[in-house]
Amino acid sequence: MDFSGMLKTRRSVYGLNKNLPVFTDKIINLVRNSVRYVPDAFDMKSQRVIVVMGDAHEKFWNAVYDELVKYTGGPIPRERLDSFAAAAGTILYFFDSAVVNETRVKYPLYAGNFHDWVMQSNGMLQFAIWTGLAEMGVGANLQHYNPVIDKMVARMFDLPEAWVLVAEMPFGGIAEQPSPKMPEDIDIRVKIEK
Repeated sequence: MDFSGMLKTRRSVYGLNKNLPVFTDKIINLVRNSVRYVPDAFDMKSQRVIVVMGDAHEKFWNAVYDELVKYTGGPIPRERLDSFAAAAGTILYFFDSAVVNETRVKYPLYAGNFHDWVMQSNGMLQFAIWTGLAEMGVGANLQHYNPVIDKMVARMFDLPEAWVLVAEMPFGGIAEQPSPKMPEDIDIRVKIEK
């Protein structure tokens, strides 16, 4: 499949199950290679990832539910969170703020840009992994329950204080395909100047 084809394949898939079409080693290799090769400003190596699978995956989504109940002060519908727990796993995306701060000190002229750059790198990492998963026939979607769950995640995985949670990506076998994308006039968003 060419790169444009991979871009079309990468979609938000919410109907996920535990029946992966590939061995988990292939997914772990994709994650490792993406972390290794996705660019990071000044080669900071600031990006961090946790791949949560098996019992830890379901425990994670139950803990997310508990945190949201505490945050809202009462019970909330479980369907959405249960759909994430039904997946095979979740990829948690972080950046290491200690690494970013060290780099800011080394390059003070650019210090004000590093937060944007670290988030750009994290976004590229999410995109690379998500597109790679789609190419393997693995569905995924992207969630943002941070900062509500930040402390719980740090405790659950015994993380350094410097790790900052950015997003959560449930992934799994595709139980239900997403609806087709609506056509659009792309020239509204893309201009060509010669």
